[in-house]
Amino acid sequence: MTLSQRIRLLTNLGAYMQEDSGEWQAVKERASRNNGWFLPEFIDRSVQNIARAFLQEPVLKKWTGSYPQLETEQRTPQLVGLVMAGNIPLVGFHDLLCVFISGHKCLIKASSKDEILIQHLVAKMIAWEPELASWIRFETLLKGCDAYIATGSDNTAGYFDYYFARYPHLIRRNRTSVALLTGRETQEELDALADDVFLYFGMGCRNVTKIFVPEQYDFEPLLQVFKKYDYLSEVHKYKNNYDYNLALYLLNKRFYMSTPALLLVEDAGVFSPVSQLNYAFYSNKANLVGELVNNPSVQCIVGHDCIPFGQAQSPAIDQYADGEDTLAFLLSLNG
Repeated sequence: MTLSQRIRLLTNLGAYMQEDSGEWQAVKERASRNNGWFLPEFIDRSVQNIARAFLQEPVLKKWTGSYPQLETEQRTPQLVGLVMAGNIPLVGFHDLLCVFISGHKCLIKASSKDEILIQHLVAKMIAWEPELASWIRFETLLKGCDAYIATGSDNTAGYFDYYFARYPHLIRRNRTSVALLTGRETQEELDALADDVFLYFGMGCRNVTKIFVPEQYDFEPLLQVFKKYDYLSEVHKYKNNYDYNLALYLLNKRFYMSTPALLLVEDAGVFSPVSQLNYAFYSNKANLVGELVNNPSVQCIVGHDCIPFGQAQSPAIDQYADGEDTLAFLLSLNG
């Protein structure tokens, strides 16, 4: 397929995802039943961001236009193995998009937590273009690939580094996001920050798991806007985490603030457990920003002069995980 043909197919896929046919609705419902963390509204949020931010013809043309070699170079397609995560719905789609648009073949190991949606979308592409059946395949073991892109935890990354050491590879590790508050945020900005914290139960690398606030910060307005996600306390899996963490703070007589769905705790770590948001005080904003920019565990910084509030979970097509240009990596493969 030519680049133009690939763009047209992806545009059709985006339209399909937004039309929300009975078939697509049934697939999303099945994915939600299969994984209790995949609330229908969270699936829809992920789907809509992919369809609107990635799979629009003008977006795809502008993105690919930044890589002239896509049109000018003749390459032998390589087989790229993708190890996908399953923490949020369709989290591995962008890697598939990059492999497909680069003209390489793809062998996917989908997460058991998030296989239904991605398998259906690939099947839909193959139904429209049957030749893709030999270009995009799913396997439980990835062998014989020319390159690998793998996403996992810090622990699994060590194994990936070992097994894929002889091949070109991109290995993704644990990352999270933070927010930098000044105390001058509007009600609308705080309301948007709640989305950055609570969407996908806070499990994504772009979710805010820690906030930095000035000394003498008034937390009350923040706690009030967070209450719009109180309904998450009715989700059994989430409530179990909340109750467990709450019990720890009660037993240890440690100070915390809370809503029915969130514990707000002063903690030095940027990572926080599910149902908890860490906070820390700062005195010098410029120094803090410098530290956060250089922190390899931080994916996004939300705040004034940073990523706008509410936009952490709405990445653009050229905002790559871990800051590694996935498409440039794929175009660098020998062939």
